[in-house]
Amino acid sequence: MNAELRQHFEKITPLTDQEFNYILSHFTTKKLKKHQFLIQEGDLVTTDHFVVKGLLKASFTNNDGKEHILQFAMEDWWISDFQAYFNQTEATLNIDCIEAVEVLCLSLTNREKLCAEMHKIEHFFRRKSNLGYIALQNRILSLLNNNAKERYEELLKNYPSLFQRVPKTLLASYLGVSRETLSRLSS
Repeated sequence: MNAELRQHFEKITPLTDQEFNYILSHFTTKKLKKHQFLIQEGDLVTTDHFVVKGLLKASFTNNDGKEHILQFAMEDWWISDFQAYFNQTEATLNIDCIEAVEVLCLSLTNREKLCAEMHKIEHFFRRKSNLGYIALQNRILSLLNNNAKERYEELLKNYPSLFQRVPKTLLASYLGVSRETLSRLSS
């Protein structure tokens, strides 16, 4: 049994053993090594991913070849190219492993099936989506309104463990600053 996934669901809705085992039967497990891609730009995206172990980053590379990091995902987080997942189209993002990773994969078909069959699961995914929208809005507003130092301090306050796990060049990209600027901010 996957205790991490069960605890994750039960932060929002309680489940019986029978309900959880049924839900778990709709997931598949995938293990990847550091630097492997979970999703590459151009891939057809068929699954959403719950992170059991490890750390990933979702990024977009612009026409000039500059990488922009949209998201990090560590244990107890979900990650995918959501536009491609929900539209069942090709990825515009790259998602790769910063550390060795184990994820539980949920196809859109299985997600829709579970939501149709179980109100608890539909409720869970609606709440997770709402929290995701709020986080995205806060990130955009932070990028628009806050200076580099404020963005750095906000990230440090909200996700202190990232600073031990993520190389400074990647943190700088996520914050929209140069590596040199990040070094000045962190000293």
